[in-house]
Formats: sequence, structure tokens, C-alpha cells
Amino acid sequence: SEENKTAESSCSSSSAKVGEIERLKSKESALSRLLSEVRKEKLECLRSRPLTIGICGFGNFGQFIAKTFCKHASVVATSRTDYTDLANSMGIKYYPLSDSEGFFNEELDVVLLATSIISFERMATSLVKPLKKYIAANTNRRGPLIVDVLSVKEYPRQILLNTIPKECDIMCTHPMFGPDSGKNGWFNLNFVYERTRLGGIILDQKANDNLSDDKFVEEGSDTIHWVHEHSEEHIEGKDRMERFLSIWEEEGCKMVPLSCLDHDTYAANSQFITHLMGRILGAQGLEPTPIDTKGFGSVLNLIKSTTADSFDLFYGLYKYNHHSMNTIVRLRESMDDVVERLRNMEKDVGNKSSWWDQERTKESGEEKKIDSADKASWWGKMVCKSQDDVKKGDTRYTSTKK
Repeated sequence: SEENKTAESSCSSSSAKVGEIERLKSKESALSRLLSEVRKEKLECLRSRPLTIGICGFGNFGQFIAKTFCKHASVVATSRTDYTDLANSMGIKYYPLSDSEGFFNEELDVVLLATSIISFERMATSLVKPLKKYIAANTNRRGPLIVDVLSVKEYPRQILLNTIPKECDIMCTHPMFGPDSGKNGWFNLNFVYERTRLGGIILDQKANDNLSDDKFVEEGSDTIHWVHEHSEEHIEGKDRMERFLSIWEEEGCKMVPLSCLDHDTYAANSQFITHLMGRILGAQGLEPTPIDTKGFGSVLNLIKSTTADSFDLFYGLYKYNHHSMNTIVRLRESMDDVVERLRNMEKDVGNKSSWWDQERTKESGEEKKIDSADKASWWGKMVCKSQDDVKKGDTRYTSTKK
């Protein structure tokens, strides 16, 4: 009958669905095994020919990343301060910054600049002479891969492109974590990177997102290059970059390929404003109370995490990201808007004769006017500076408010 046919069809459909789930789970399991095998092969490849990584700047962050690098590579360090004993205890060969020749004679594959933002240009410039000497003495006339790890990206990118010899490839990176947030491992923490220069060619990051791994686009000319077009030069350079990136991948980082320009645009509205609010709230002298809400607990954690970093870092985020001042201006405008809404609502209510308003008036004397152009205030100084810069033609401080 028709009813029996319908029932049989329904049963058959249900059986098909059950069978499909089983098939997909089997496929998922097979892919998982394949991924595990590929990762194992990649790890064996890294260990069979480990990189030699030189770290310039062996302060807190340099020591932090060196500890993990030692699991995957040979590590050599140099710094202004003498960290010989500490480095040796970590299994790391150490050279004073004055012995740059000894440092580069370690046949470094990668040189990572782990200095502060403020010291970055000086450090990069100091490497030029020993780099040129090393390249001239090298049989293949190639230099190491140069990597930066600053919290801003357009600034170091331009410094490296302007100063570092063209025989050196360049990669701009930002591990978005540090000794505190990464103390229990790097799993699921963001690592932002841009392959900046390869074989003397500056790469167009956005254009390269849509190409296969064996091609890349030259910035400015839109010329498409093949990795193997200059014999082994590009192949070795690309391989070295991938080996370096694989260290972060193996530690579980979330790999985020991003242009330096886009990084700084996003960072001004995320990292910088986080540090800015943490510093402003920290200046209020806020302390825990017996009736803290979870929200206030989050505020205290924000203050603690942002003020734990040096003020030099905060200053660097401001000075060397040209989007930062615009973030300050917009924050000030937003604060003025909120205060204005409060004032307008108070006028609309119009209940000035209430007991609360009388008590409030007694305590405060009379309501103080907020002078937005107060040159003695921190905000006033910031705004006056931005206005002066705008007059000089610096459009980075131009307000977005119409």
C-alpha cells in the first residue's frame, strides 16, 4: 500500500543518515591520522636541520622566547648587558654586543631583534656594518633572515627596509603575548607575521594572500615572481622563513598572516586602547573593595596587566603607530559625548529641588565646568599637541568627528 511505501522510504532515509554519519566519522578519523603523520614528518624535518637563531637583546622577552627556541633550534644571544652566566645556564652561547664579529661567525640562519621599540632603530643600524662584513666573507653572498618582534609593525618594517642590506631577507612579526600571558605555553596565542622581503624583492602582502606558495607579488610593480626563478636563492630563503614559522606553529600558536599596515590599524583600536584605558584607570588609584562586582574585578585585572608592562612599551605603542593619536582623540570625543548626555538628561529631569540634589550641591560646592581646552590637563596637552601637529600638516591627528 501507499502507507507501507512511505514507511519503507522513511526507514531507508533514516538508515542512510545513520550510515552517512558513520562514513563521515571514519573520514574524519583518517584525516586526523594523516594530519598527525604530516606534523610528525614536519617536526622530524625541523630537527634534522635545525636553525641557528641569533637573538639581539637578551632582556625579559629575549630570554622568554629563547627558552622555547632551544627546543627547536640552536640559540646564540647578544645584548648590551652581560648575560653570560644566565645564557650558559640555558644552554645558549652568549656574546657581548661589542663582539658582533663573533656573534655573526656562528653562521646564523636567523637574527631576531628583541629590543625595545625606543632602541630598535639604534640596534638595527648597529648591525649594518657587521652584516655587510659577514655577507662579503660568505661564499654565497647571502645574509641571515632578519626578524623583528615589536608591538608596532609599520615603523620597524620601514627601518629594516631602509637599513638592512638587500642580501638579507626580512620578516616582520608580532607574538601577541609575553612572559606573563605565555608563561604556561603558547598554545592558541596569536602570532602575527608578514613576509616582507625575499631575495631582495619586497613582497606585496595583500596580493600574495591569493597566490600559491611558489609565487609572490612584488610590492609597487605588481610583478609576479616564482620562488625558483633565481636558482636556489628564493627557494632557500622561503624554506628558512617556513622553518622559522614552524617553530611557532609547533608550539600551538594561532598563525595570523597580516600586512604591517593592517596590523597597526587593528592594534590602535585593540592593543593601544587597552593599554590606554589601563593606564588611565590605573592613575585613578582604584583598589579592591568588599563589594566588588565581577565587572570591577575585570577592571582591576586590566590595570594590573597593562601597568605590568614598562611605560616605554606604552609610549612606543603611542609614538610609533600613527593611528594611535586618532584613537586618543576619538576616546576624548566619546567621553565628552557621554558627559554631555548626562548633563542633558539632568536638565530634562529638572528636579533640582530634590533632597538628593540639595545634598549633592552641599558636598560639591557648585558644579565644576569641564574645560575641554584646559591646557594644564593631560587630555588638554594631548589635544593641543594634536592641534599643533595638524597645523604643521600632520593628518594622523585629525579628528574623525564631523
